[in-house]
Amino acid sequence: MLQDKITVVTGAGSGIGRSLAIRFAEKGARAVVCTDLNADNAAETAEMIGKAGTSAALDVGDEAAIEALVAETEATIGGIDIFVSNAGYGQSGGLSLATEDWQRMMNVHTWSHLAAARAVVPGMVQRGGGYLLSTASAAGLLTQINSGPYAVSKHAAVALAEWISINYGDQGIGVSVLCPQAVRTNILGPAAKRPNSTQASADGVLEPEFVADACIEAMEEGRFLVLPHPEVETYFQRKANDYDRWLGGMRRFKDRLKR
Repeated sequence: MLQDKITVVTGAGSGIGRSLAIRFAEKGARAVVCTDLNADNAAETAEMIGKAGTSAALDVGDEAAIEALVAETEATIGGIDIFVSNAGYGQSGGLSLATEDWQRMMNVHTWSHLAAARAVVPGMVQRGGGYLLSTASAAGLLTQINSGPYAVSKHAAVALAEWISINYGDQGIGVSVLCPQAVRTNILGPAAKRPNSTQASADGVLEPEFVADACIEAMEEGRFLVLPHPEVETYFQRKANDYDRWLGGMRRFKDRLKR
């Protein structure tokens, strides 16, 4: 499904985004537009890809910037077939965080996905189809104990992807949403500097290359949820089966983390 496709990847300067961009090129994508808040990192990824790779600086929290990137790509390269909304960041805190902190995380983790869909879906529908892949988190299905805005924004990202799939699936728009637990990326801080491997490590932290392959497999099969940590599905089922019990268990888990 990637052969000769034009793709855009946000947060492509490192981690999952970089691995996805490289894999897309290896799978035969005609063009991979690598975007990142850090222009140098995006350019490095594009250089790793070779002739199919181009790069651009992009703050996904800026809706106008996303619209401009899409317009520029479609004017100079062609209609976008696949858009990957992957950029993200971590911030701990909850009710004590300023409203601006919550808003910024919503802008990056949710409204950027909306802006991308608004910009690319109409053209995809006109051309007969396209694909949206968004990076949420296991936090989008479960929660993130130490970060209120992360949990909320990732839940919203999953809900938005669901809505797009329901409303545009019969118009040729495929949608998948990635919901991993820990992946060895910059969000992990020092843990991200361990040597790479294409296998899951003993501590449960997955390598970004492994996650990228899981995403491509899900896209090829047309699966909505991408769950490279299979235990997330089990936890999600337990949550749905008995919400109050799950909430109680999460409170106990939170207490254990404080010890």
